[in-house]
Amino acid sequence: MTGPYRIEIQPPDIARWREGTSGIEYVQEFDSGRPGPEVMVQALTHGNEFCGAIALDALLQERVRPAHGRLTLVFANVAAYERFDVGDPDRSRCVDEDYNRIWADEVLFGQRDSVELRRARELWRFVDRADFLLDLHSMHEPCRPIMVCGMTEKGVAFARRIGVPSELLIDTGHPAGLRMRDRGGFGDPASPRCAALIECGQHWKASSVEVAMDTTLRFLRATGAVEASWIDAQLRLPLPPAQHVIRVTQAVAAKSMDFRFASPWRGLEVVPEHGTPIAQDGQTVWRTPYDDCVLVMPSLSHLKPGNTMVRLGRYE
Repeated sequence: MTGPYRIEIQPPDIARWREGTSGIEYVQEFDSGRPGPEVMVQALTHGNEFCGAIALDALLQERVRPAHGRLTLVFANVAAYERFDVGDPDRSRCVDEDYNRIWADEVLFGQRDSVELRRARELWRFVDRADFLLDLHSMHEPCRPIMVCGMTEKGVAFARRIGVPSELLIDTGHPAGLRMRDRGGFGDPASPRCAALIECGQHWKASSVEVAMDTTLRFLRATGAVEASWIDAQLRLPLPPAQHVIRVTQAVAAKSMDFRFASPWRGLEVVPEHGTPIAQDGQTVWRTPYDDCVLVMPSLSHLKPGNTMVRLGRYE
């Protein structure tokens, strides 16, 4: 158990993939020898979110190969992953800092040093050459899967091409730093490059692995990297009846360690009335700014001044 949530999955042994094909550990590259897109899938952006690692491990064992272009499969923050302890599973999220807040050039190529920055400095060239990127995540609280489409409309269009999940999020980024999925052309509305970040469900649920695998397969089909007939034979989950867009209007960042939620929110609750208290941070009371406010990924698991505690948005 971790808190109220039972651990239904186990971290896979990824040591077999340590010797990468590119000269960088835990980076597997496969070139079709034919013209086509540069496609990248990343797991373990956070070391305790290993549903994506299970999915990539399975695909590598199945010897997935691109029909066109080049496919790169990456296990990112392995140093954090190797710290996993079933008695304290959240400890393995990172070693020194959040790997997914360091992707601005001034940070990535600046003077700071950390375990996460050293790893990002190994991997940035794979990110920057990718035409299509999928970043596999999971959530601390039990919640329906969410596709983080970034801050541009093209992210929603790309998620609709993938076809999953039902909830698509247009957000405002994170005050604490730039995510990998928003770096460079991925965050530029005029660029054809597209990225997707899938929150597959609660960290420890077996269903999160199913979502990670299904999303990765559908992503590979949408990019044209892998033959559709092979993908179709692997799919196990149905498409959702419809996809719905949530547009975030603001991110609520903690000002202090006294941040507390007014109720035990889990995520995607719709609070009907404007002005409803949702959290208190010292003397500051956070209230819903409008009717039918959607609470996106509320969690105290990474409470720290400056970190996003919840995002507020509306269904469109």
